[in-house]
Amino acid sequence: MAVDRYVAICKPLHYKTIMSHKVLIVFLLLSWVIGLTHTTSQMIFTVGLPFCGPNVLDSFFCDLPLVIKLACTDTYTLELLVIVNSGLLSLVCLILLLISYAVMLVTIWHHSYSASSKALSTLSAHITVVTLFFGPAISIYAFPFNSYSVDKFLSVFYSIITPLLNPIIYTLRNQEMKAAIKRLSSQHIGSWLTH
Repeated sequence: MAVDRYVAICKPLHYKTIMSHKVLIVFLLLSWVIGLTHTTSQMIFTVGLPFCGPNVLDSFFCDLPLVIKLACTDTYTLELLVIVNSGLLSLVCLILLLISYAVMLVTIWHHSYSASSKALSTLSAHITVVTLFFGPAISIYAFPFNSYSVDKFLSVFYSIITPLLNPIIYTLRNQEMKAAIKRLSSQHIGSWLTH
């Protein structure tokens, strides 16, 4: 997503050439390979664990660190490995995103106001979603909570709220939607004033 936004904002006239069908397929395959490698490596660590006792997790977010705690053996090293694995993957993604956004902000800063206004609007929406995605994700792995209420709040925020943000943001940025909201609000205000 960051590369796509970078090309769209920093090299808009070359977008179709740079973001060709072949490049998109490579990005798709790369994301699938990284995701499958990450998941498989963590599952390999977990499959051989002996599980006993209560198999109940009081959490909405049934992630690997919580499942590992159910094992009947010392899992400190494994927990550390999982956290480092997930933490490094998240940190590398976040750093690459921040670098690409910094480059885009500098590029926007050097262009005219009319062109930079729309690009800055798009970029600010992306930065908001990325921050709200990585914030809870990093806090879940970096600071495992003993309090189930905090864990549940972060897991609901990470799993439900963040994925809803992109559709909401882009719906509210749509000109037709803005006009419909303006019409609806003026009708409600008009009817409220007459009562």
